[in-house]
Formats: sequence, structure tokens, C-alpha cells
Amino acid sequence: MTSSALASTSPTQRRMVWGVRILLALAFGAAGLAKLAGVPQMVQVFEAVGFGQWFRYVTGVVEVGGAVLLLVPATGFTGGLLLAATMAGAVATHLVLIGGSPAPAVVLMLLSALVAWRLRPVPMSSAA
Repeated sequence: MTSSALASTSPTQRRMVWGVRILLALAFGAAGLAKLAGVPQMVQVFEAVGFGQWFRYVTGVVEVGGAVLLLVPATGFTGGLLLAATMAGAVATHLVLIGGSPAPAVVLMLLSALVAWRLRPVPMSSAA
């Protein structure tokens, strides 16, 4: 059996993690929906990436799906991990392919990784 690393923290820390989860879900939900809706800026960005517009749709689905996973208590760890990996790809894309500042992607990656770390499963024996 496993428990969440968050189980042994204070109520204030749990509320803070929930606040970050909600903010991330809003940010990724909005960004993912913009990609799926074909907002012209998103179409241009993914044109510059060069993989084709199918990649915009995949990224949009991953972002919306990750946002939903963050909000479900049992899947928050998975959502944080998925979105952190997605933002690592976004940082690399900015640095290697399209230019521009990777700072927003870095911030989202670090916050998503923080959520995943705080919600990581730990064995019950070491949770005490």
C-alpha cells in the first residue's frame, strides 16, 4: 500500500498545494483549450515548431487532460508529473526550435514538479 507524501503535512501546506493545483489546472486548461480551438497564435507557434498541426492537438489534449488529473485527488501526482514533462518539452522547444523566452514554461514546469513531488506515493511503512 502507498500513501501520499502530503498526508503527513500541515493543513496549511495541504491548502497551499491545492491552491497551486487549482492555478495550474486553470492555466493548463486555458492553454490546452486555446490549442484545441485553433487560436491563431497557437497555430503560428506550432507552425514554427515544424511537426505539423496534429502536434498542437496532441499538446492541447495532454494539457487539458493534465489539468483534469490535477483536480482529482487520486490522480494529482500523475497530472503534475505529466504536465512537468510537457513543460520540459516546451522549454527545450523554446531553446532549440522557436526562440523566445522559456521563462513561463520553466515556472509552470517547476510548479507542476512541486505538485508531483508533494503528492508522490510513498510506501506506508515510511509514511509514519
